[in-house]
Amino acid sequence: MPAPRTVRVGISVLAGTAAAVMLSVLGASPASAHGYTTSPTSRAAFCADGTVTDCGQIQWEPQSVEGPKGFPAAGPQDGSICAGGNGQFAELDDPRGGQWPATDVQPGGSMNFQWKLTAAHSTTDFQYFITKDGWDSSKPLTRADLDATPFLTVPFSGQPPSDVSHSGTLPNKSGKHLILGVWTIADTANAFYQCSDVNFG
Repeated sequence: MPAPRTVRVGISVLAGTAAAVMLSVLGASPASAHGYTTSPTSRAAFCADGTVTDCGQIQWEPQSVEGPKGFPAAGPQDGSICAGGNGQFAELDDPRGGQWPATDVQPGGSMNFQWKLTAAHSTTDFQYFITKDGWDSSKPLTRADLDATPFLTVPFSGQPPSDVSHSGTLPNKSGKHLILGVWTIADTANAFYQCSDVNFG
């Protein structure tokens, strides 16, 4: 009779160990935030809605462009900023000969910046950078292409709603430019990066 008890205890221990391992694995997968910009429409959003094709994996998960935070001092490397440093989303860094669709905006005008969050998270802020006058839209984005200081910073305390909207004033620019939106997460080491092409008319 001891043998069956030993077997039962062994099974119980194994089951408990397996459960612990599963919990450990699940715990290792961060319950991270996810989101993308819908105004001005981001490259990721254009890929997701089919406006732009040959986008690879990003067409299925425009909300997942996540990379190290701390931009511009840290964050994704030059040339991979629009993809958040993620090789699987490299299509976002491809300038496509400067032919990405662009949202028409007004120089010095007001802009309603909108994010669609599929999984919210505690937030530090939202920041928006823009390319310098004369930047080359036919090349992947680098830090040197951007004005060093964001033209808009929106501090945010707590967890935002699924649809985030805030207004700001655009710089006085002309022609085609790129706006980089950075959503910085407060309680992880990451941020979300979104590139939106705009045309100042």
